[in-house]
Amino acid sequence: MIKNKQSKWVKKLKQNMYKWHRTLGIITVIPVIFWCLSGLMHPVMAHWFKPTIAHEKLEETPLNQEQINMSIHDVLVKNSIKQFKNFRMVAFNNATYYQVKTLVANEVLYFNALDGKLLANGDTKYAEWLSRYFIADQQSKLSSIAMQTSFDGEYKYVNRYLPVWKLNFDRNDDIDVYVETTSSKLATYNPTSRKIQLWVFDNFHNWNFLEAITNKTLQISVMLLLLTIIGLSTLSGVLIYGFFYKVFKKVPVTDNQSKFKKHHRKIGIAVSLVTLTFVFSGGYHATKKFEPYTLDKMAYAPTFNTADLVTANALVKPDSNWANYSLIQFRNTIYLQVGLLENEDKESKNIYFNYKTAVQKENIEIAYATFLAEKFTKMVAAPEQEATSDCCMITNSDSAIKNAKLVETDYLYQFDNREYGFVNKRLPVIKLKYSTDDDTTIYIEPSTSRLAAFVESGDRLEGYSFAILHKFLFMDWAGKNIHDLVTALAALGVLTVSLMGLYLFIKKK
Repeated sequence: MIKNKQSKWVKKLKQNMYKWHRTLGIITVIPVIFWCLSGLMHPVMAHWFKPTIAHEKLEETPLNQEQINMSIHDVLVKNSIKQFKNFRMVAFNNATYYQVKTLVANEVLYFNALDGKLLANGDTKYAEWLSRYFIADQQSKLSSIAMQTSFDGEYKYVNRYLPVWKLNFDRNDDIDVYVETTSSKLATYNPTSRKIQLWVFDNFHNWNFLEAITNKTLQISVMLLLLTIIGLSTLSGVLIYGFFYKVFKKVPVTDNQSKFKKHHRKIGIAVSLVTLTFVFSGGYHATKKFEPYTLDKMAYAPTFNTADLVTANALVKPDSNWANYSLIQFRNTIYLQVGLLENEDKESKNIYFNYKTAVQKENIEIAYATFLAEKFTKMVAAPEQEATSDCCMITNSDSAIKNAKLVETDYLYQFDNREYGFVNKRLPVIKLKYSTDDDTTIYIEPSTSRLAAFVESGDRLEGYSFAILHKFLFMDWAGKNIHDLVTALAALGVLTVSLMGLYLFIKKK
């Protein structure tokens, strides 16, 4: 009697478990196929078929003393500019120019350092010169050039720099080159192959088509719902075919369908852990997209008066190891911030001169970085003010580092694989770690007075989750080839199980 009741209970449980596993699986089989194919394409296209470019950064050279005859003060006076945001030096087409940011948004002017004459359309000319340098192409026709002030499907937020110039060249690869002229940086480049990859990944992995027809909140919510269902489907499969398989298994048969089920079970169990890690890390990463992206607004840009630079003539001629120079304003004093050429260890540093006295000021950079950190934490605490307020003017917000002790400072000249990776783009930076409950760590790029990264405990947890569980960072020790091969095989395994499940569902019907 007891045995009969137990048999009925097992039969009922078996029927319901199989039913729910099939139902959950079929609901998400199309999304899983899309995610796996696009995920599989990423390591394949990003590594084995990765497009290359001649130069990924502008080689540093010493400023040409013979091409600098006028001070920035004299140049600005000659051109009737009374106020400006900052300046730096750029050299191209056999001339050296003062590159001046004006008070007009995104306006950058170029004045010859010999005679102070304005270079017409200087920013577009410099953007084209940079682009041709990066792709080593002086012949192809420039098809189009436009300033880009926001991120989109082909220029994603991971590229960090804004605004940038987007230049398209009439070549077989139809390449787009994105450059930030105010730092002479290559932001990214997209030949045809990468444009296709970005479109596929955006629409089949990130589901940006949902955002385009609805909004970001609905896009992320749908993804999280489907990821939850995939997780439940995987767990139910593990429960049926793993822990309770002896209870559920039938009398062995030898037809092709039963053999197919056996392979589906074995491969499913083998990739179940990978599936769950993909689901968890992908979902966790998606939740971070609810947060507004404000990093591109985090720049300290006070207004300088030309009249305050009248005593700068002692600093007109650069030394032979100067790569560039610009201004900072700190503790009611204007300083000339000089970027020195890289040393043998590929490290570059800044030195500072009081602009009025031309006397070098020691031990100022860390103090300036902590000053910027305080400004930026107020901005982080009040993102709603980003559209109308300069970060340096926000005073009514709490700071994450208020009353916290600075426990660690460090200079980073290379990216690491832990907290400040390649995705952060900017180098060199100063790392400032504070004794807050969240171990707040702030990365400052002193040469541009920008916030490079703002990291708290939650950011670290999500970052490690995505890097280790989704991008298989733990395989980096084996080299990029093996790392990408393992990642591709994991995605292929999940895809195989999904396709086999779909086949069994169709045959069952």
